[in-house]
Amino acid sequence: MVKISKEAALLYHQNGRPGKIEVKPTKPYRTQTDLSLAYSPGVAFPCLEIQQNPDDAYKYTDKGNLVAVISNGTAVLGLGDIGAMSGKPVMEGKGLLFKIYGGIDVFDIEVAEKDPEKFCEAVERIAPTFGGINLEDIKAPECFYIEERLKRTLDIPVMHDDQHGTAIISAAGLKNALEVIGKDIKKVKIVVNGAGAAAISCTKLYMAIGAQKENILMLDSKGVITSDRENLNEQKRFFATDRRDAHTLAEAVNGADVFVGLSKGNVLSQEMVKTMAKDPIIFALANPVPEISYEDAMEARPDVLMSTGRTDYPNQINNVIGFPYIFRGALDVQAKAINEEMKLAAVHAIADLAKQPVPDVVNDVYNVNNLKFGRDYFIPKPVDPRLISEVSAAVAKAAIESGVARRTIENWDEYKRSLSVLLGQETKLTQKLYSTAKAHPQRVVFAEGIHPTMLRAAVQAKAEGICHPILLGNDEAIGKLAKELDLSLEGIEIVNLRHPNEAERRERYAKILTEKRQRDGYTYQEANDKMFERNYFGMMMVETGDADAFITGLYTKYSNTIKVAKEVIGIREEFKHFGTMHIINSPKGTLYIGDTLINNNPKTEELVDIARLAATTVRWFNEEPHIAMISHSNFGSDTSVGSQKVRNAVATLQEEYPDLAIDGEMQIGYALNKEQRDEMYPFTRLKGLDVNTLVFPNLTSARSSFKMLQVLDTDVEIIGPIQMGLNKAIHFTDFDASVRDVVNICSIASIDAYVWKLQHRFAK
Repeated sequence: MVKISKEAALLYHQNGRPGKIEVKPTKPYRTQTDLSLAYSPGVAFPCLEIQQNPDDAYKYTDKGNLVAVISNGTAVLGLGDIGAMSGKPVMEGKGLLFKIYGGIDVFDIEVAEKDPEKFCEAVERIAPTFGGINLEDIKAPECFYIEERLKRTLDIPVMHDDQHGTAIISAAGLKNALEVIGKDIKKVKIVVNGAGAAAISCTKLYMAIGAQKENILMLDSKGVITSDRENLNEQKRFFATDRRDAHTLAEAVNGADVFVGLSKGNVLSQEMVKTMAKDPIIFALANPVPEISYEDAMEARPDVLMSTGRTDYPNQINNVIGFPYIFRGALDVQAKAINEEMKLAAVHAIADLAKQPVPDVVNDVYNVNNLKFGRDYFIPKPVDPRLISEVSAAVAKAAIESGVARRTIENWDEYKRSLSVLLGQETKLTQKLYSTAKAHPQRVVFAEGIHPTMLRAAVQAKAEGICHPILLGNDEAIGKLAKELDLSLEGIEIVNLRHPNEAERRERYAKILTEKRQRDGYTYQEANDKMFERNYFGMMMVETGDADAFITGLYTKYSNTIKVAKEVIGIREEFKHFGTMHIINSPKGTLYIGDTLINNNPKTEELVDIARLAATTVRWFNEEPHIAMISHSNFGSDTSVGSQKVRNAVATLQEEYPDLAIDGEMQIGYALNKEQRDEMYPFTRLKGLDVNTLVFPNLTSARSSFKMLQVLDTDVEIIGPIQMGLNKAIHFTDFDASVRDVVNICSIASIDAYVWKLQHRFAK
């Protein structure tokens, strides 16, 4: 675990713009008309609509995506009662987590008031602003009264996350841990060390999923809470036991199945752990120091199932697994409350998610081959991208079914997809690609079957229904790698092109290639030798119809792959060159970039082909191309060779394709700023149009453009490279491509192959 110093933390919070969150406008504001719509006089119209129907606030304002994180600073993290203002950095941090994990806007509100009545009055008066309220860092027992009152008096979701967040995550963990070891929650003995807000809420939720009250012992600073003790508050009295055989923690844990610590560090000793039942479950959740360290617990009892609140050990119980998605689901149905049904739905959704195959992105973050449900993984990791769709949908559905929702959701699959788009996990474009490919899955050959990324991508593509994968490589080596990665190869064809069984096919391919290239100096022996190479063999599979599409690039140099593609597949008749395109998906829209891989320093005639190929490809994605030819100059302002070749290409294209929206040469700033471009250069053929396609003068500038955006802007998704201009569906990957990148290319390759079939069927 990285050690955080005081200096580093203070520098983090004060560098640049102080604090961690900000407010950004969501509507245009550059013109006088924009401002008149945003404020006076235009704003009066939605005001009057809301006056007539208060629920219209969800339609015309941010209320439906705005949560207040409210605290009085009486129980801040492990710092205690440090005051409202001192707790502000924590509340801002909570706001940041809401935004990055749930896409939810937050105002943090620090109320300098310890009196529960006055605190509630303050919250009640500002509540109309918000779609939900997250109470934070308020000490017990006041927090119980505050939450209960606000739930009664307000018609929006209210949740004290310190209570319910930990309860929901730990309940999901407890449910799964018991399943791993085969114990019945109705029979296990549970010890809860701590009797504060979190402990009370956790224990009640454990009972809601089946734990029996008579099997639970709760301890506070004085020991086991027994019914003969005086001055117990209402919450502690509920859990007071009639047993008289256990007063200390050591006596309580003797023979216990489960220990849940919500107290302070280092109170559970190894000797105590040794007295627990077989396969003990220990949730040591005190922060920053747990009740017992992971190492000490494992040393004392190797059969222990262990959770802490720390990121550097397995099974972290982290509230971020719950609260962003619980509020997300509640907000999306405009819920009036977060009730028990919604909390239980979150418990079961989180628990179920841990049993599903883990996405590659999670394995990569934790630097493991494959997390799998069991002793070391029974709670989803906080970075799991599926949490937002699974937990939010479960909570939203429970809100509707329990009658606290103002609106319903009809299409749950579409709702889940929209949540993935919200956080940039998917875009509408990738969703469209996947659904189209699923409708017509093709036989796609993966060149480097022994590469872990390619193997994982093939398995994922198969699971998604995007294609019928064919892996090239040694079948034994692929099988061994799949076993190491815990991947199933069921339904995936493996072709060992060097195996004697493939001799007849290699010879057949060699003869076909020789006949095709005999006037280019090819001999049969030379062609036969080439069939032992993945790219030649795989492309010949596509050329002969033994497969529909081919993906390569993780091992092979581009120069070699390009040469093979030209020899085996060839360039489409209407072009003299081929190229690739990358797609940039950003919150501001979609940009198509060409050429990003093939042509290093294209001449004028090559630029003409690249622009034509780009136009064809953009139309393939059902968009009309608006193309800017990029240079360092604008419309003849420079007469250097580089600018001239772009200018000549534009002249040729405008003459031969008068209906094509294309112009240049121009700087990229003018290409993407329509107002500035049209004002400075009103003669442009692109006047009034938003440019969606950029053609760069050379490979360096094209690749640098999207690579820079990829690094600088985390909200940008890059898809590609996408092949443009070859006779059949041969596609390339970048050598550093992720599994997601390869799956994206696979979807495009599958669609490309299907479209090729349709075109040639109609041509016949």
